[in-house]
Amino acid sequence: MPRQRDDVQSNTLYELRQRLFVTAPLSQAAELELTGNQAHYLRNVLRYQAGAHVLLFNGVDGEWQAQIKTLGKKQVCLTVQEQHRPQTAQSDLWLLVAPVKRDRLDYLAQKATEMGVSRLVPVITRRTQGGALKLDRLRTNAIEAAEQCGILNVPDIAEPQTLAAALDSWPDDRPLVFCDETAPAGEGLDAIETNQNGGLAVLVGPEGGFDGDEHAMLNAHAQVVRLSLGPRILRTDTAVVAALALLQARHGDWR
Repeated sequence: MPRQRDDVQSNTLYELRQRLFVTAPLSQAAELELTGNQAHYLRNVLRYQAGAHVLLFNGVDGEWQAQIKTLGKKQVCLTVQEQHRPQTAQSDLWLLVAPVKRDRLDYLAQKATEMGVSRLVPVITRRTQGGALKLDRLRTNAIEAAEQCGILNVPDIAEPQTLAAALDSWPDDRPLVFCDETAPAGEGLDAIETNQNGGLAVLVGPEGGFDGDEHAMLNAHAQVVRLSLGPRILRTDTAVVAALALLQARHGDWR
């Protein structure tokens, strides 16, 4: 969610920075009803009154200004007024990652969203230590990151799958960049730059790394490209940010 403001006086410019992700279609004069946490946030945290404005986006219709009509105990009703930004294309960048412990998984989902990931796939490996995986929590963190950083898309959160299953069903037209701690420094960067027209995916492993059989399985796959992240061993959440920065700079929408 956007940050709580200290001053609750009416301020249109400030209010327009309050962004909420919704699943309903957005168009001029459309009527929306928010319930649950979103209604609570607007009514009790921001203490908005009827007439206040917010920005809404749904990942399809762009970003729209909406005005609050009424605030009830359990719902807030809004009218969509005008489009502020048209929908932008999402980066065709997937992230496959071995789950980590809860707080760091929250961070990982947030940073992956900010870095432009379009699909996040939890991958279960032999050394995965993340414990129980809650997809709703992952999606909530992704939505909050999108609301805060001004982007118009929220990544798809896929069901977890084993590494073997992911490789068995891997599409023939999508290179999979495998962050390999055993790769020589600099390996993989040239291969990323040669694939300028299609989508990419990046795979980051667990804290203990991939075991020997998993390394062999990855290195034998036709679509896998090994990538070095330098001479230091990185934690999973750090490696995610580093790898995504490299891919966006060399191949993606940072160019």
